[in-house]
Amino acid sequence: MLKLNDAKEMVLGIVQHDPLFVVIQNTPSEEILYNDDYLAHIEESNHYSIAEVAGWFEITDAMLRYYIKPFEQYIFDNASNSPNTNIRLNLPAILRLRMILLLKDEHRVRGLKLLLGVEDNGQFINHQITATTMGTDDLANKVDVLGNVLQQMIQTGLFNIIPNEEHGALQVTLNQDFLAQKIQLVSSESDLQVEELQKETAELKQENENLQKQILELQERNVKDIVQKLRERQIENEIVSTLRTEALQQFSTESKAGFFSKMFRSSHIEMQKEQFVLSYISKHLEERLEVALNNYYGE
Repeated sequence: MLKLNDAKEMVLGIVQHDPLFVVIQNTPSEEILYNDDYLAHIEESNHYSIAEVAGWFEITDAMLRYYIKPFEQYIFDNASNSPNTNIRLNLPAILRLRMILLLKDEHRVRGLKLLLGVEDNGQFINHQITATTMGTDDLANKVDVLGNVLQQMIQTGLFNIIPNEEHGALQVTLNQDFLAQKIQLVSSESDLQVEELQKETAELKQENENLQKQILELQERNVKDIVQKLRERQIENEIVSTLRTEALQQFSTESKAGFFSKMFRSSHIEMQKEQFVLSYISKHLEERLEVALNNYYGE
């Protein structure tokens, strides 16, 4: 078994000049890179299958292939003919793939492409990676904030958010059917309840208007990149929203109680409902997300 210092020295010898290592360096992810269990048994001269590597990283074969596809030239050292069947990975390729997986949640596929200077067709852009990363930090932070706002809006069910492929933008509109349904459900409730719903709707509408203004401002700087990243985030948010709706419907059916009856009359039932929804989303999210991402990238 390799000692810690030996593994670290071996890894550093391969990745110390890598653009993704520059991002990972001096973060908790750097220690993960040195301490993965597979390093104690791997042979530098050998090549390993997708199934073996996926097992080391505790993900599915399909998810591993999903993250290989956009970065083949980077992972396989800019090879002119990257493998597409019976993929075998050597240690440098495995380390590059590991860094992608360590950064995927923070930067997403679009952000990783920017860090590596990879175009949508998978080809490298001829410019310095460091210059790219320095210019995108502020933009990435703003996109993350907008993504969180979008997630909250989608979860309410009051808005339809549809990509406009022709103009490269997002179209955000009120879900009139949903709004009419909710108003009808509370028509028999007290005036106070109706006023509260109208107040929340007005606040969400204002958030929608503010969001549209911010999107337009960001589009002036870099329309294509922003819309693509928002679309990737939206796919994930749409799945969470769909699962939440399914869970609420199932909870309502099983408890045999109306939606607003639970909301305004029993904090205990409300807590049970949220626990049920969180459990339902946790159970189904990974499978749904994998299918949606594969469909989006045409696999």
